[in-house]
This record gives sequence, structure tokens and C-alpha cells, in this order.
Amino acid sequence: MNTSNKEYMASLKSIETENYPDLWFYRPVGFRIAKMLRNTGITPNMITVLSIFVGAAAGPLFYCNSRLLILLGIVSLVTANILDCVDGQLARLTGVKSEIGRILDGFAGDIWFTLIYVFLALKLKDEYGTGLFFIPATVAGVSHLVQANITDYYKTLHLFFVSREKGKEFQDIDEVRSQYRKNRSIVGKVLFFFYIGYTSLQVSATPKLQRMLKNFRSKYGDDIPEDIRLRFRQQSERLMKHCIDFMTFNGRTIILFMIVPTGCVWLYFFYEIVVLNIILAISIYKHEKICALFTDK
Repeated sequence: MNTSNKEYMASLKSIETENYPDLWFYRPVGFRIAKMLRNTGITPNMITVLSIFVGAAAGPLFYCNSRLLILLGIVSLVTANILDCVDGQLARLTGVKSEIGRILDGFAGDIWFTLIYVFLALKLKDEYGTGLFFIPATVAGVSHLVQANITDYYKTLHLFFVSREKGKEFQDIDEVRSQYRKNRSIVGKVLFFFYIGYTSLQVSATPKLQRMLKNFRSKYGDDIPEDIRLRFRQQSERLMKHCIDFMTFNGRTIILFMIVPTGCVWLYFFYEIVVLNIILAISIYKHEKICALFTDK
């Protein structure tokens, strides 16, 4: 492996949890930009903030009836996701990392899609003359938050079973609460307050997973045997490819980019509320079943 390839691999959070659009497009482009920026003094948090503003433009552009402006909305969301890759890759290339940056990065996508749902509802209101479309928009937004939350949890858990280094971002609720108490800045306090709620939902939705982790800690401490790690990863990876990846940014936006230019934006709300929530339910059911098997063994 040459130096450039080594650098590229080092810039990835983990190749194990990347899906095809990331590996083929977003990550390679993000890596090239991160390499150009690493000696400029531009920090990952600056890129994160920029990505929030770029992605936020998609909602208002999707509201327009011009196909050219809708195309610009698609480009803005794609660009924002490239920047979202850049901030993480730049952080790994430069070693400039922070807990606040990681949490802020996680909220970026929530901001983009909140505005998208609001402006899609406004578009439907103008078309049909009723504000009732804000109801499915709200349900879609809440569904999205829950789906993204659980997806992130499962992917971070997978990395925890790959290695300690790759899984160091996997935290239980007590660790998050401890970080909240230790943080002295107002912004940090606010972000960690919301992150506590974020983590609490993950814990409450996965009781069998929590039991499995508790069982492993009592038996092995921090040294889970490699054969157990490998077997869990194999089952987790299959589940990610067949179910969980549909709830990622890439899985969601492929459908969004197909629907919005047609003008039938209500169809996207249907996809988000019905189809993706069914996939979420199946994912949790199957993942909990895997964890129960490991706990019993």
C-alpha cells in the first residue's frame, strides 16, 4: 500500500461501516479536500459549521418549482455531505479532534433535514391550500431523528467490536453524563444536554443489547475475546447491508433526489414514515435477536 493509500485509509472513520456511495464518491472527494486544507489552519469545526449552512440551503431550494433550483438544492445537499466527510477526515489527518465537534457534526444532518421537511410541507400547503401537511412533516422529522439515532448507534457499536481504537466513540449513558458534568462551557453544556437525550433513546430502544454489553463487561471487562468480536461483527455487518444502510444519509437521499423533481413530495413523507419505520422496526428486532443469542451463549 503506497503512502497516499495509507493516508486515505487513515482518514476514514472505518471502512467497515462505509456504504458504496461513500466509498466510491463522498470519501475520496472528501479526502482530496482534507489534504488541501490540512496545513491551512482551517479546523474541522469550521468545516462542520460551513456544511450546516450549505446543507440548510437545500430546503428553500426544494420549495421552488424551478427544476434548475431543485437541482441546485440536490447539489447543495451533496456538497454539504462532502463537507461532512471533510471535517472528519481532516480531524483524523491533523489530529485536531474534540467531543463538541463530534456532537455538532452529528446534529448537522438533523438541521438539513428539518429545513427540508418544513419547506416540503410549505410546498404542499401552497399546492393544496391546507396546513395539514405539517403533521406528516413533523412525524417524518421525528421518525428521521429516531432512525438516524439508532443507525448511528449500531454503526458505532459495530466499530466497538472491530477494535478499541475504532470503537472509542461508543459510549454508555453514564459516560455521557460524566462528560456533561465536567464540561464548563455554556455551548458544551447545551450540546451534551441534548446528547444525553440522544443516548438515552438508544439505550431504551435496545434492552437486549444493554443486557449483552453488561454480561460481557462482567465476564471480560475491556477484553472481549476476538472470536466473540468476530462472530458479532459478521452478523452485524449482514444486518447493516440488508437493513440499516437504508436509513443512512445515502439510503435516504437516493429516494429524496428521485421524488422531489417530480413534484410529488408527499410521496417522500410516505417513504419516511411508513417504509423507513418498517425497516427500523425490522432492524431493531433482528439486532436484539442477535444480542439475545450472544447473551444466552
